[in-house]
Amino acid sequence: MIDDATRRDLRPPFRAAVEWDRFGMNTQTTHGAQAPSTGGVDEAARQTGAMEVLTPDQCWELLQAAEVGRLAVAAAGDVDIFPVNFVVDDGAIVFRTAEGTKLVEVVLAGKVAFEVDGYEPEHGRAWSVVVKGPAENLEKFGDLYHAEDLPLFPWNAAPKERFVRIRPNRLTGRRFTVARTRSGDQPHL
Repeated sequence: MIDDATRRDLRPPFRAAVEWDRFGMNTQTTHGAQAPSTGGVDEAARQTGAMEVLTPDQCWELLQAAEVGRLAVAAAGDVDIFPVNFVVDDGAIVFRTAEGTKLVEVVLAGKVAFEVDGYEPEHGRAWSVVVKGPAENLEKFGDLYHAEDLPLFPWNAAPKERFVRIRPNRLTGRRFTVARTRSGDQPHL
């Protein structure tokens, strides 16, 4: 169980939309999220392998800009990973799903991990944000009405009538400079 002070640290910065506009939202990542540009390539970090530990605010900014993440669930002796589109709402991750494997595993497991990541090719940097915590199938009318009003829409035509909320009790993020690409070359900057 986490205390109220820690939970406040895990809440997203609600001025993020204004701050994003100030940053320009000009960096497209491989997963659709846009991250604020933080300047040129850090050659020292590329050579030393130094990794930047992101602050909670930086993690929330990246989460709020992403559209797709990966839900990891361990249930019934197996581990599954599901891509889901999502929104950040009042310090929580919310996604839609249908009745099926994903929903059953979330209900059985209770605790999940959720990850978003991206790559900034023009700066040769990659990043990852991981949220861990309890996931709940929303069932109370107030929660459902609120979730229905969120800008969260299924990406395919299949009905996704269920809403799941992840309340983080752990939020971590890392950003690092890419030393070499798949071909073995330094990133083209």
